[in-house]
Amino acid sequence: MSRRPFKPPALHPRNRYQGRYDLPLLARKCPPLKAFIRQSKDGQTTIDFTDPAALRCLNGALLQHWYQIAGWQIPTDALCPPIPGRADLIHHLADLLASSHDGVIPSGEQLRGLDVGTGANLIYPLIGNAEYGWQFVGSDIDAEALANAEQILTANPRLQGQITLRLQSDAKSIFDGIIDTGEQFDFTLCNPPFYAGARQAQQANERKWRGLGKAPSGRNFGGRANELYCDDGEEGFLQRMAAQSKLYAQQVFWFSSLVASADSLNALPEQLRALGATDVRIIDMGQGNKRSRLLAWTFLDKKQRRAWRRARWPGTRI
Repeated sequence: MSRRPFKPPALHPRNRYQGRYDLPLLARKCPPLKAFIRQSKDGQTTIDFTDPAALRCLNGALLQHWYQIAGWQIPTDALCPPIPGRADLIHHLADLLASSHDGVIPSGEQLRGLDVGTGANLIYPLIGNAEYGWQFVGSDIDAEALANAEQILTANPRLQGQITLRLQSDAKSIFDGIIDTGEQFDFTLCNPPFYAGARQAQQANERKWRGLGKAPSGRNFGGRANELYCDDGEEGFLQRMAAQSKLYAQQVFWFSSLVASADSLNALPEQLRALGATDVRIIDMGQGNKRSRLLAWTFLDKKQRRAWRRARWPGTRI
């Protein structure tokens, strides 16, 4: 029997980034982008998507145009996230919350999320707050990254009190030292390091260049060491997150993480259920030819979920 070719799921229907970027419009809103715009062979306006400076400028323009985020910038060696994909995760996370709330997305600052490894870009809190009004805590092991994130918040005074930052002093800990005693989060999210070491990350970088029809370049597509890899890779990181989440089972409604490799999910659902998770979900996401997944789990039983919603989520009907 022949197998049908893989067709990745489309962008979430609430995602603002359907179709091509309107680069002339974005350049009018953010004039520095104009310097990076050029004509493609088919006469379309485009930018060089292998140029990190162009991508940083495009991201700033998108955030300014769609979310009124001013002054977004990141260090030249920091991970530059694709905005459409990051927005997709936020929208799927909103649907996950809605599935526990009679199909209605709980919005507003009563909802609090923890972004594990928020990075210099602060992208998930920025989009989540703009789209749904959620409050966020962003944690990271990189003090310089958090300093840059703080500069973004300073440039946007309306975000003061909506997004706060916390430094994780123990690189092996995910929630310890971040979630305070008695503190509650309606969700956590994370974009974990994918690779198990520097060499693996470099090989992936070289494959990207060859995939673009270009000779491998010493220039990376972006990302500091702690953003790209950790000793146990994506699967090991997620296994640690799962084990450590058990200690905060009653303080978080939904734990979640982006998962880039399907192989990382081989044992995780079984591990989570063995730890006592009452609901484990894998949500497929797609952007162009790229496929990823949102892994989510909770330890709360039905009675505890109803009590949580009644106490914390606006407009709850019990």
